[in-house]
Amino acid sequence: MSATLIKGSEISKQIKEELKLEITELKKKYNVIPGLATILVGEDEASKVYVGAKEKACKELGIYSERINLPGDTKEGDLLALIERLNKDDRIHGILVQLPLPRHINKTNVLYAIDPKKDVDGFHPVNIGKLMLGEPDFLPCTPHGIQELLIRSGIETDGAEVVVVGRSNIVGKPIANMLLQKKKGANATVTICHTGTKDLASHTKRADILIVAAGRPKAITADMVKDGVVVIDVGVNRLETGLVGDVDFDGVKEKAKAITPVPGGVGPMTIVMLMKNTVQSAKMHAGIV
Repeated sequence: MSATLIKGSEISKQIKEELKLEITELKKKYNVIPGLATILVGEDEASKVYVGAKEKACKELGIYSERINLPGDTKEGDLLALIERLNKDDRIHGILVQLPLPRHINKTNVLYAIDPKKDVDGFHPVNIGKLMLGEPDFLPCTPHGIQELLIRSGIETDGAEVVVVGRSNIVGKPIANMLLQKKKGANATVTICHTGTKDLASHTKRADILIVAAGRPKAITADMVKDGVVVIDVGVNRLETGLVGDVDFDGVKEKAKAITPVPGGVGPMTIVMLMKNTVQSAKMHAGIV
């Protein structure tokens, strides 16, 4: 058996086409143009690439984009003042501060300063709390992308055994909470594994759906999964041989029913869900939803 590829690169294109129609209607019917501000502090090369990709997606979809580049020695107070200005700017519906930030800036203070109604990353504690209650305004982009991949690929989550490897605030914790909600694309039995888990393979072998965000290349091997598993590989690791995920793709794909590739799997979904959240925010601010 060789797995079906769950291609986020293709599914994200479908969502973009849907968003284009939605944005066109917002402009024509309500005179509303969704707006996203991205803030980049410093010269981190990977961050520049990520911000550039988000800018490109905005341009493609017709979203107003404001990119703000700040020097690496920017004071925390100045960054907070900028965020406060953007909070009050009616043209801006989403504010994204690209991480990581320089060490002298407190990340928590920055993320908490963003108006929850413009927190299109879904990291503010107000939005995390709403996620826990099953009443979110914005879902965190990578977990939301994972859920969309499962739904649009026809993967049944209702009653499924889902194992999440990794407990980060960005992926592991939110996707676990999303998949246990009593909703479409959820209602699963969820186990979270992490660095303190004893006998990781005993858990991963039970999984009907395995979501891996471990931060280690090829951490999950073929002997750690059962036949017919669905594998979502969130990891992106740069090795001399190229980009690889947190799953040993070549081995695991021979046992899996379906698997995401790296690259071209989860990555494209993260950006398109950011665009979707920005459009959602614009509608909320206009009183349309």
